[in-house]
Amino acid sequence: MPTATHFFIGCALWGYKGWLGELFPHGSPASKFLQLYSQRFTAVEGNTTFYSVPDAKTVTRWAAETPADFQFCPKLPKQVTHIGLLQPQVIQVQQFVERMQGLATANETRSGPIFAQLPPSYSPDNFQDLQAFLTAIAREKAEFALEVRHPDWFKPPHSQKLTDLLQQLGLGRVLLDTRPIYEVPDDSQLHSERKKPRVPVEFSVTAPFSLIRYISHPDPETNLRFMQDWLVHIDRWLRQGTRIYLFVHCPLEARSPANARIFHQLLEQHGTPVPPLPWNTLDQLPTQLSLL
Repeated sequence: MPTATHFFIGCALWGYKGWLGELFPHGSPASKFLQLYSQRFTAVEGNTTFYSVPDAKTVTRWAAETPADFQFCPKLPKQVTHIGLLQPQVIQVQQFVERMQGLATANETRSGPIFAQLPPSYSPDNFQDLQAFLTAIAREKAEFALEVRHPDWFKPPHSQKLTDLLQQLGLGRVLLDTRPIYEVPDDSQLHSERKKPRVPVEFSVTAPFSLIRYISHPDPETNLRFMQDWLVHIDRWLRQGTRIYLFVHCPLEARSPANARIFHQLLEQHGTPVPPLPWNTLDQLPTQLSLL
């Protein structure tokens, strides 16, 4: 049976002022957002590191402000993944891994898997470059996961070649689900700053861990049928001992925490072995949960 440390859940970021009054108490200063967030969720997708690599002092502060069992899953900087070929950027990855070591102490680590998000332009034509890059970073003292976005990665024979490579190297697959914002009649990304790609959803793991990036619809009820699809898979993976990091996004960022909370409650109702959500010990469940 899995232990409580096999499942982690959170959002893409922690410093969103629009969460005041729901996730954070009214009047909370921005300097307390990470501490407050980590008292409510158990992990965060480190989207901030995609745009800027924090200095060592900042990383150490992140560790000091969060519980011992909290997990950061940092995204590799765009200077690594979005400027061309990957293999020449291995040294930058090594430097990034070294910087993230500040999340670890002698007896505990808050460092979850690091993940690389490749741009839609990076296609299977670059397989040899990808293979060299992943082989190199797999030697680092860190766990890595990969997210691909070019549609050909999801078609034979490229899909199987990628799966085989990830399994061989012990690297995780990032499972991106954008169905809730595409397989619906409305345009839920109308006011979103960054559009998400429309790619097939994968329900497979390639390592002892996996990251799920669920792009939720702003309307809680619209999400239910898509969340239901995940329950059996997550339940099975956890019972097999796979570590799952579930991150809930939303084009309207204000909705992300509540949607994550609903997802967690669905897992509990399904009987999936997930630990209690820390947020639930602090206040009453949101009214949206009455939909369930």
